[in-house]
Amino acid sequence: MNAGADDAYDVVIVGAGPAGLSAALILGRCRRSVLVCDTGKPRNAASRSLHGYLTRDGIPPSEFLAIAVDQLRQYTTIEMRHVEVTAARCLPDRRFEVMLADGKTVHGRKLLLATGVVDNAPSIDGFAQFYGSSVFHCPYCDGWEVRDAALAIYGRGERGLGLSLELTAWSRDLVLCTDGPSEIDDAGRARLQRHGIALREERVARLEGRDGILEHVVFESGSRLPRRALFFTTGQFQQSDLSLQLGCEVNAKGTVRTGKYETTHLKGLYVAGDASRAVQWVVVAAAEGAEAAFAINTDLISEDLS
Repeated sequence: MNAGADDAYDVVIVGAGPAGLSAALILGRCRRSVLVCDTGKPRNAASRSLHGYLTRDGIPPSEFLAIAVDQLRQYTTIEMRHVEVTAARCLPDRRFEVMLADGKTVHGRKLLLATGVVDNAPSIDGFAQFYGSSVFHCPYCDGWEVRDAALAIYGRGERGLGLSLELTAWSRDLVLCTDGPSEIDDAGRARLQRHGIALREERVARLEGRDGILEHVVFESGSRLPRRALFFTTGQFQQSDLSLQLGCEVNAKGTVRTGKYETTHLKGLYVAGDASRAVQWVVVAAAEGAEAAFAINTDLISEDLS
């Protein structure tokens, strides 16, 4: 795959997840020179399967990405580099200067950030052992596989309350574990009780099970709560600080505020995928990448003709 002259590209894409690769596919078909930079650290690396993507439901995430990369090979204007982008800035001529961890600098007429987010994983003994197999963060992605099972929810305040109520669509055997004071008011507690959701405020000591399948939530008191799976909601943060470097506003959920077609406050800068939206599904990320690519190519055509 050939780079543009002097490491100048029509578009630099940071992140080779569903959003970034979808954008690259559309832009490659538009005959745009594209550089995709990625560090190989996807948010769903621990997941065993990807769900909710038509024709690809149940596929391992790594296989999904491998197919995507393979399908991009025919587009000779797309270049892939396994490298971290450490900094970026908008130049006076509206081009973007992008600094790479290998010491090189590239330029793009447009810049798309598709770097995603990282979940704040609880510091609980055994958490990593079950993450992706019976500990999850998204019921839409993994709720079907544990439908009607005994489920635990890990979280506090409005987050814990909201996820508990949401999970009633998948199971009615629910226990909210807040690992300390729940931070839920009387009205919230009444809602939990009304829907048969138990509340446990004891400190959580560890998770136990075998072969990646959760069996018990164990509290510091020694009490053991039998559970088949756990869903957690403990917040998230941007995987990259590039959006902050470029002056983007990050909302309370930890995602970038974007406008139509994933535009930002800065002309020529786009943010797509989990980094930019509340609905964080693979299929939505891919769609956002395609939308951003459409907007980018439309802008490039306008610039070229003027």
